[in-house]
Amino acid sequence: MRELVFALEFRGSAGPSGASPATRRARTSAPSQTLRTLLRPDGIEAGVDPQGGDTATLESTVERFADGTFVEEGTIRYGRLGGVSFRTIGKGSVGPSPVEGWAHGAVMWIVTGGDGRFAGARGLITSNFVASADGRVVDNQFARIYVAVRAERPGREAGAE
Repeated sequence: MRELVFALEFRGSAGPSGASPATRRARTSAPSQTLRTLLRPDGIEAGVDPQGGDTATLESTVERFADGTFVEEGTIRYGRLGGVSFRTIGKGSVGPSPVEGWAHGAVMWIVTGGDGRFAGARGLITSNFVASADGRVVDNQFARIYVAVRAERPGREAGAE
């Protein structure tokens, strides 16, 4: 197995699914990107710099509960490479953000399968997100996913894309 560790910032929307008042649908996307963090004596400089490449797309269904917890399941497509399916480990949590008009939450997902280059994938993804009252979502994800090692092709290094 090969371990893939990466982070992406997804942006998009979430809203009622129509199935029930407690169920919501989310759709977000993340371009290929570089996340930047510089620790300096006078503060932290952070940013997300878009790069050339494919876009990742998340689609999920969220069931919210009165106590501020939720469960979620869905898929993430990593461009042309393929995708993973996931579901919540335990429950996620969401509550008021210090920024007016926004909610802040976190959840951990277990990867339950995949296709394409992610066939047979297993692993964990953490999501730390904010959502506005009008449905905008910013979701920072950190993934540790294990995929099968592909056979080497002549003239290429193992794991080379």
